Amino acid sequence: MSTMADRTDLHSSQLDLAIAELAEGSERWGATPLGARGDLLARTRASVSEEAERWVAAAARSKGLNPSSLLIGEEWLTGPYAVLTSLNALGRTLRALASGRSPLAGQRLGRAPGGRVTVSVLPHNAWDGLLLHGFSARAWLRPGVTMEHARVAAGLGQLTPTVAGGVGLVLGAGNISSIAPLDVLYELVAHNRASILKLNPTFDKLLPIYRAALAPLIEQGLLRIVTGGADVGGYLAHHLGIRHVHITGSAATHDAIVFGGSTTLRLGKPISSELGGVSPIIVLPGRWSRRDLRYQAQHVATMRLHNGGYNCIAGQVLVLSAAWPQKRAFLDAVAAALAAAPTRPAWYPGSDDRMRAASAAYPAAQSIPGGRLLVAASAPPMTAALATSAASGRSAGAGAGHGLTGAASASTEDMLTTEYFAPVLGVVELPGFGQAFLDLAVESVNRDFLGTLGANILGMPATIRRLGPGFEQAVARLRYGTIAINAWTGVGFLSAAAPWGAFPGHTLDNVQSGIGVVHNALLLDDVERTVVRGPFRPFPRSVMHGEWALLPKPPWFVSSRSGTLTARLLTGFAAHPAARKLPRILAAAFRA
Repeated sequence: MSTMADRTDLHSSQLDLAIAELAEGSERWGATPLGARGDLLARTRASVSEEAERWVAAAARSKGLNPSSLLIGEEWLTGPYAVLTSLNALGRTLRALASGRSPLAGQRLGRAPGGRVTVSVLPHNAWDGLLLHGFSARAWLRPGVTMEHARVAAGLGQLTPTVAGGVGLVLGAGNISSIAPLDVLYELVAHNRASILKLNPTFDKLLPIYRAALAPLIEQGLLRIVTGGADVGGYLAHHLGIRHVHITGSAATHDAIVFGGSTTLRLGKPISSELGGVSPIIVLPGRWSRRDLRYQAQHVATMRLHNGGYNCIAGQVLVLSAAWPQKRAFLDAVAAALAAAPTRPAWYPGSDDRMRAASAAYPAAQSIPGGRLLVAASAPPMTAALATSAASGRSAGAGAGHGLTGAASASTEDMLTTEYFAPVLGVVELPGFGQAFLDLAVESVNRDFLGTLGANILGMPATIRRLGPGFEQAVARLRYGTIAINAWTGVGFLSAAAPWGAFPGHTLDNVQSGIGVVHNALLLDDVERTVVRGPFRPFPRSVMHGEWALLPKPPWFVSSRSGTLTARLLTGFAAHPAARKLPRILAAAFRA
């Protein structure tokens, strides 16, 4: 009869063998021409496409979603679609480099405040311009980087393809099913590293899907996928055969790996990370129509409730002007949008505990009818409202109502410094109007909010035009890795060419939202941030009010009635782009 020690030794031996095989694969990758690397990515794209249906079904089961749920579209977009678009974009970069061209050949370069060089990353191709009409994104490079240096440095590890990067450990995320494969692809192409991927236990059931979808990488000895708990992760992180660690997760897990429960550095190798944070939604006061209020309230509900609120980039705190006459109307619209969003299970581990902690931090919270919303307010000079969506009505404190009111009591400190990773929405009010409000909001979120992963700004185009250069300077002062203007930062996550990660400058002992970037299919060096822009209104109101944007309600909105069909069709298009597929996609999108 085998003992626990025997089983542990056996498991360790299997991990050792996997790392040895990956070391050989890394050397073979170093000898693989750029053209053949592109061919490998194309084969991987085909295998991901073949597994897309099973992938989405398995991810939905992991989250307790009914197969007929309107929310299944989320699993298409943040699962196989995101991986397919990344494979396409990385393949394009490899083809450019193989032909002796910079990945930036044909890309628009520009300038941002402070003389920063910018690179257009969305649209990345002509298809993006049609399917995401009205949305754009630019990567801002760090101050001092010249256009010439940007062109020469783009390519990262593929500029020295024969230098093997060895074997890295990727500790996969447990909330979005594309994150782990995207991290593996970035390690391979940006750094020439083969990877051993340890799945988060929430996605253990996706193991056979991942192995089939990523089979071309596994067959070439460039990837091994394993499961297990913290003991497996710890063993791999400190293994002598592992040269680098990348983690998507929490700062607590990062610190446990790096410091091992002490204040002394215990990890003797580099680590990169994406760790989330408290994402603000800054709302610029203006004269909004009732339709504007309703649409942007649905936008806020999407930022908070997408994937049940279990997103590192979920909008957590609304930052409003206390002087905005429409503040109450907007908060009522937000309450209605949160209440109307489809219900779903509280599937992510620890969600109920975090909801109880949020309720305890705000004892004056008022119950709202329908078991969907909790609200509380804090003492002046800053007022704060805490809204918690009780997924399927199971979380503690679920009650009734649509209003956003509450007695003054709780402090905002917990809301600003705790990433709830649950359906919790806060509201902070600041004094001022116009530029004075925006400047104070930027100062406040930079100083008081945990993390630097992403920030959102909502405002009428006329308001932004009136602010002029002051608006652009305020954006430049925001210390966030992705800033979305009239869009959700999740658009940056889904844009394959856009760099994704925290604002640069964090350290191991103050890691905040992490160190380094991923995605970044143009393989840009010296990235500072990504700035995403979208339309304030959907088509046709966008065009009626002077915005050249033809996209209706985006398919990622939680209120989109045709989101699942649109997302499924977009995934099929990403697998095999063809003009003949466009009419059906657009027809589905317009039924949102």
